[in-house]
Amino acid sequence: MGSDDSGRGSIAFFGTYRPPVPLDIYSCPADPPPSSRKDELHLTDGVSYNQNGRAIPAPALKELLTFLGKKNPALAAECGATPDDAEKGRVAGLVFVSERDKGLETLHVALVRPKGEGGAVKVLSLGDVYGADTFGGSRMEDSGCIAGGFKVGARTVGHSLVYVSTKEPVTRRRTPWTVVYRTNLADGKTERLTPPGQYDVSPAVSPSGKMVAVANFRGNKWTGEIERLNTDIAVMNVDKTAQGGLRRRILIRDGGWPTWGSDNVIFFHRGTGESPTNWAVFRYDIATKETVRVTPEAIDAMTPAAISETRVAVAAIRQKSRQAAMTTPREEAQYRHIEIFDVASPDRPAVQISQKIRPKGDHYNPFVADGGSRIGYHRVRTDDLVIGNNLSAPTKSFDKIHSPHTDVGLFRVSGVFPTISKDGAKLAFVDNEFKAVWLADTQGLRVVYEKRGSNAVFSTAWNQNPDKDTLYVCVGPSFSAAKPLEIYAISNVSGPSAGRKVQRLTAGNFNNAFPSSNAQGDKFVFRSTRDGGKEKFHKNLYIMEDAEEGEFGQGTVTRLTNGPWTDTHCSWSPKGDWVVFSSTREMPASAPEMAFLDAGYFAVYLVKVSNPTVVVRVVQSSATLAGHVNHPIFSPDMRSIVFASDLAAVSNEPISMPVFLHSVRPYGDILSVDLRDTDDITKNKDIQEFHRITHSRYEYSTPTWTKFATDDPNEQWNMLAVKGSTPFRPACPYMYPDGGEGWHMAGHLTIPKRCC
Repeated sequence: MGSDDSGRGSIAFFGTYRPPVPLDIYSCPADPPPSSRKDELHLTDGVSYNQNGRAIPAPALKELLTFLGKKNPALAAECGATPDDAEKGRVAGLVFVSERDKGLETLHVALVRPKGEGGAVKVLSLGDVYGADTFGGSRMEDSGCIAGGFKVGARTVGHSLVYVSTKEPVTRRRTPWTVVYRTNLADGKTERLTPPGQYDVSPAVSPSGKMVAVANFRGNKWTGEIERLNTDIAVMNVDKTAQGGLRRRILIRDGGWPTWGSDNVIFFHRGTGESPTNWAVFRYDIATKETVRVTPEAIDAMTPAAISETRVAVAAIRQKSRQAAMTTPREEAQYRHIEIFDVASPDRPAVQISQKIRPKGDHYNPFVADGGSRIGYHRVRTDDLVIGNNLSAPTKSFDKIHSPHTDVGLFRVSGVFPTISKDGAKLAFVDNEFKAVWLADTQGLRVVYEKRGSNAVFSTAWNQNPDKDTLYVCVGPSFSAAKPLEIYAISNVSGPSAGRKVQRLTAGNFNNAFPSSNAQGDKFVFRSTRDGGKEKFHKNLYIMEDAEEGEFGQGTVTRLTNGPWTDTHCSWSPKGDWVVFSSTREMPASAPEMAFLDAGYFAVYLVKVSNPTVVVRVVQSSATLAGHVNHPIFSPDMRSIVFASDLAAVSNEPISMPVFLHSVRPYGDILSVDLRDTDDITKNKDIQEFHRITHSRYEYSTPTWTKFATDDPNEQWNMLAVKGSTPFRPACPYMYPDGGEGWHMAGHLTIPKRCC
């Protein structure tokens, strides 16, 4: 997507299971453990989403503040913290991930004053301290930790920040962009620690500051795993110049999330068994090469944080949850809690840190603070919510996100399947309970269609003739191919409810979905299981010749594609001559049986409407097609196709996040390709260059593209609820009416199959 002074509009997308309630960072005493919520300290300023914190030692913070005073005196004066404050303990430092910089998940530093010093918190962007050349542009950053502070002969090696970044593009498909870097806190100089062609996550620095351990993708590749990554733990020196090279080596096979108990001991987590995976924390002795399991077999334990050679804090789940419905409350033992284990006293019960603070709440990714006297973690910021009969999520429905392209805007929608009318005046989406369709326009935000009982609502799409004011939705029990799913049209949708008309357009007990109209609005393309074989598993594309009557009356259906595979996620081109869609039609014979039921062997194709025998593959996921390229949409000027895909693999360890079954990055990020020719369809075969638009740890999906740009989507589509209507409150999988969190996000909850 090249530069264009006139602008190319905006892309909107949905962030799957990203909590509408912000995450934030807290700490509690470790010994003795907390007795009430009064013992919990809030470690940030409460702005935006904050997670994955690590303490900054006082000498390292002093170096950072010294550099800041030289580089940006005005900002140094504004933050009110000096190197002397760091040295004398009048201010503490925390490096953490925050989304406050245009929605990017990047590293920031919190300067925390002790209560005796006023308790204030000031947050700095690393870009403001060290410049945008190192900390700028489209990227995701994670796992910041401090290295250095040791002597090599007479020389003292200064402190540096070690972290993960996705800032360097990778051209190979389905390959991680995660690389570990080291930035010198005294001068800002940055070097790459991960060797070329390799990819790392979860760095951790040894207590001496001399070594870094990372989770390294085995074989330098990602093979599509979602929860349990195929990683080994590698160790290397921090400063290759001072220490005579990195001397990188693999120490531990099949492990992740390393943490150092000493320069001779590493704790790590490992998934064991098959589905559902069991998680345990282990201890590895470098000198003896002995590996010992630390946590009991009866519980799941992950993301360890070593306190000493024998003591380690973990996030633990004491009882698995197998609920079939997301709304089923959990028992206290089914939440993710912070506990401390001691291998020197295996018979002693684990020290419980978070259970007495919020027994019905999930707590993630512990870290050591105040020399081990406190344990930090992150959780949702339920304290800021208005509590009545239920917890209420914030009302902001759109987030403006940093775009790598100056001529294309980018924003995230809290609802599912966002769709924007051709004139840009109306935006519709489904709530994340799949029960109601919401419409946002100049009149406000309101529900225009709602289903109760077992049926759900999916896949909204505007008729692209704005004069018709018609919105399509799909209604049925699920996306399961064996169950019926019908397409409905809601006409006069933005007008008064009394004039609104809902009409069913499909018939025959088939699974029909993803309608997309032509520019005139008199036809639409959709996918269906009709003629889908004995089990109705195969899906092909069809054209509804009468968009108003559907299959009823004189309405007819014309078959567009034909084959024993899945063609889906179809979108009619603005010019009207092509349809773009996702398909498993070239799934290799070696693929697992029934693999077409999951979006695991998809590529993007174009089909010529006037001659359906002309089909061109535009984007493939990999050489074997074993990947996800889904929900393709044309740009309004037809120069590009945007889609959701796992071409950039994963950007962190998914088990460190709230986990639904298949919720962490089965699609991936939002990406695009530029078409070579908008007139000759055959010239667009197998486009190799792709553009990564988003960098996130969450799954981003169902993009849509409008020709209209907006600086503030909340202003563009009036998000004030219409008088008498219920405000939009996205159901939050992290929330529970007693102040904890409700839906099961930590184990192996069964949810409907991925929407294909």
